Amino acid sequence: MKFLKNHPFAVEAFFESSIVFTFAIPKEELQHLIPECLELDTFQDKWAFVAAAMVQTKDLRPKGFPKFLGNDFFLIGYRVFVRYTNNAGKRLRGLYILKSETDKKKMEFMGNIFTHYNYTTTDIYQTETEYTKEIQSIQSKFNVKLSQNEENISLPENSPFADWKEARRFAGPLPFTFTYNGKTKEVLIIEGVRQNWAPEPVKVLVYHFDFLDQLKLKNPILANAFVIKNIPYYWKKGKIESWK
Repeated sequence: MKFLKNHPFAVEAFFESSIVFTFAIPKEELQHLIPECLELDTFQDKWAFVAAAMVQTKDLRPKGFPKFLGNDFFLIGYRVFVRYTNNAGKRLRGLYILKSETDKKKMEFMGNIFTHYNYTTTDIYQTETEYTKEIQSIQSKFNVKLSQNEENISLPENSPFADWKEARRFAGPLPFTFTYNGKTKEVLIIEGVRQNWAPEPVKVLVYHFDFLDQLKLKNPILANAFVIKNIPYYWKKGKIESWK
């Protein structure tokens, strides 16, 4: 049954919205969180990055199945930006998963059969006005509040990036996600395929993530925040290769 966890078939979904907060952290603080086969994807050889992504999915299902068999889930993921050099010598940019959460037990159950993402279920509350959007979880102790009607949004204070163009290079999700089995020295590579990808900067009014506190990072700096809406998305079947 172990092979089932290796993303044995393609999966598709519609992203109604994906909001990603990327935090800059001195690279030395993140090195211990990633496996030996990966390297940190850094900026100015100083900063490494952790992203917190909040995705409202619709019709999540095995690729090719009819939409009515799909399910709608809210997904939260904490990821490190990394690079991996595959056996063909190609350097791939992607993400390494630290934690995954969802709002429904069904997603936790199915997700943990077919992936290594280690899903847990949590409570999600969303409130929206003309001016703001707030997403919070009492159980997971996070809270974010975004402005809905800002124009000419500035980068977050203390961001290491000079402008939004530079910041967009570190806007998740990236094309690949990696999982590593240290015993067998095998890397699982999952490629995501997306359309109409145009991340828009978003103004963050309030944010707190208890999970970042648990990592004992000294001073994570909010480096950027982007939102994308109405994106068809699918994940290819996972590929496994031996790491040399």
